[in-house]
Amino acid sequence: MAKQNKLDDHPTVVQVRQRRERGSARPAEPLDAAWLRQLCLDAGADDVGFVEIDRPEVADQRADLGAALPGVRTLISFVVRMNRENIRTPARSVANLEFHHSGDHTNEVGRQVVAELEAMGVRAINPAMGFPMEMDKFPRKAWVVSHKPVAVAAGLGKMGIHRNVIHPKFGNFILLGTILIDAETSDSSQPIEFNPCLECKLCVTACPTGAIASDGHFNFSACYTHNYREFMGGFGDWAEQVAESRNADDYRSRVSDAESASMWQSLSFGANYKAAYCMSVCPAGEDVIGPWLDSRKSHLDTVVRPLMNKEETVYVLSDSDAEQHVASKFPHKRTKRVGQSLRANSIEGLVEGMPLIFQREQAAEMSATYHFTFTGAESRQITVTIRDRELDIADGHHGEPDLKITADAGTWLRFLTKRAVLPWALLRRRIKMQGSPRLLLAFGRCFPS
Repeated sequence: MAKQNKLDDHPTVVQVRQRRERGSARPAEPLDAAWLRQLCLDAGADDVGFVEIDRPEVADQRADLGAALPGVRTLISFVVRMNRENIRTPARSVANLEFHHSGDHTNEVGRQVVAELEAMGVRAINPAMGFPMEMDKFPRKAWVVSHKPVAVAAGLGKMGIHRNVIHPKFGNFILLGTILIDAETSDSSQPIEFNPCLECKLCVTACPTGAIASDGHFNFSACYTHNYREFMGGFGDWAEQVAESRNADDYRSRVSDAESASMWQSLSFGANYKAAYCMSVCPAGEDVIGPWLDSRKSHLDTVVRPLMNKEETVYVLSDSDAEQHVASKFPHKRTKRVGQSLRANSIEGLVEGMPLIFQREQAAEMSATYHFTFTGAESRQITVTIRDRELDIADGHHGEPDLKITADAGTWLRFLTKRAVLPWALLRRRIKMQGSPRLLLAFGRCFPS
């Protein structure tokens, strides 16, 4: 009782209780949407929308969002414009500076809004615009919020064929931010009724890795391996080259001086994108489309061709679709084979990641069904079907398999990362196969490591 009386007399407790008696500082709910929108615009956002946490568009993120801010009820989505010509130039230093400064500004907008709301008693957080930091989960989901589906649900644009959100006015020259709050708003936003994407396929034409296909297919690993060479997994592959080098001469035979300097700059200043050509060439959006409408030839000559004609190194996986694409479409660009940086460390991660690294052109002649049975630390059965350049993965065993594989989970993961030799694993019965070994080789070509 004495301790309670002492707490009651504490100056902070007295102040707070007196303030509560005078009336709560927290604004009444629902928060006025027009006021909240203006708060975001005054902080530096260029457009704003609101999405309730129970909307179906964010259902797959709800658990993660609730863990980040228990009691979250609304997502504030906002966009920040970037300077177009800075992104379009073949000089990647200029483009990367724009990305970094715009990214910093986006994070600062979110932080300023959160500070204003927190001062009023509204709980709020602003997850990072990019550069995910929940790296204990890498290579699986290492970010708090997926900004793109939130922005689409908030009416701030639609996804283009290049997998960037295209704002109806600003085009795809935007960065996205999301703020989580524990309050409802007086009005919510709805998706726009049309897609600003013009289906001009210029992103298909300009992509140096062939990651974007004209039929809408997206080769995630082709984009990730090249564009994010100095991020996350790409850095890990470079670090392994350092570790494996016998001496300085051996290292220089693996990594050029220019690559070493570029990696150092990414580490010291900020990770550099190797390309954002899909964004650079996109003419969609009211503020952007004018010159393209006036002269498509001029747009090709001044924006698209300088990027296509640029002599540069394109990072590819060995015998991948990207390697073949560069040789066919961009023979003046150099390819450099690097290791697969999307490496699973669990069977669950392996199953989730297979669609991301699937090489459909390597599967052009394939029609096969595989039954996998994993034992040991992780027990799971899956059926993988590859047919007509399409991949299908299902839990359990279905249909008649062309190849059966039973494997200890840990051994299989080590085999995929070349830390276990297949003949050794077969001899020790850690991996067992029923069917033609050629089907396993064909399978491997579809998922290069």
